[in-house]
This record gives sequence, C-alpha cells and structure tokens, in this order.
Amino acid sequence: MRLLACLLILATGAAQAEPDLRLRALAANCAGCHGTEGRAPRYSLVPGLAGMPAAHFIVQMKAFKSGARQGTVMPQLAKGFSEAQILALANYFAAHKGSAP
Repeated sequence: MRLLACLLILATGAAQAEPDLRLRALAANCAGCHGTEGRAPRYSLVPGLAGMPAAHFIVQMKAFKSGARQGTVMPQLAKGFSEAQILALANYFAAHKGSAP
C-alpha cells in the first residue's frame, strides 16, 4: 500500500512538472539567438527576451507571424507557434529576470 502511495505521489509530481518541461523546451528554441532563458549577451544585436513584458512579446510575435514586422528569421519562426504557445512563451520570459550585464 505504501508503495502504491509513493508511486501516486511521484506520478502526480511528474505530471505537474511535464508542462514546465515542455515550456522550457519550447523556450530553448529561442536560446540560439536570444540567449539562454532569453538573456542575450550584453552587446547582442537581438533583444533579450527575459523580463520583456508579456504584452509586448505577444504584439511582436503576432507582427512577425502576420508579416507586419520584417525580420530575417523571426517571421518564418513565428509562423510555427500557435497562439497558446506565444502566450505561454510571453509569460515565461516575462517571469525571468532581464539580460545579463
């Protein structure tokens, strides 16, 4: 009986952690240009995403997705994200501290 209780607790914890892992994996796609967890290097030509207000992030991603905002890579990448993913990423990066000094 204790073993079953322990397995249930572990399964519940894993189920709760899974969405966080998926979101972190989704955000990791941005790291190549925007830095780890959105913290761009000091003199980067691309903006850091960490600490960016969620509303601003959403507006920019929707502009890239629709073609209203030009870019080299972002318009194509933005088209691959759903509205729910954009919202999740906006909240994820808004919750992180800003770029490294």
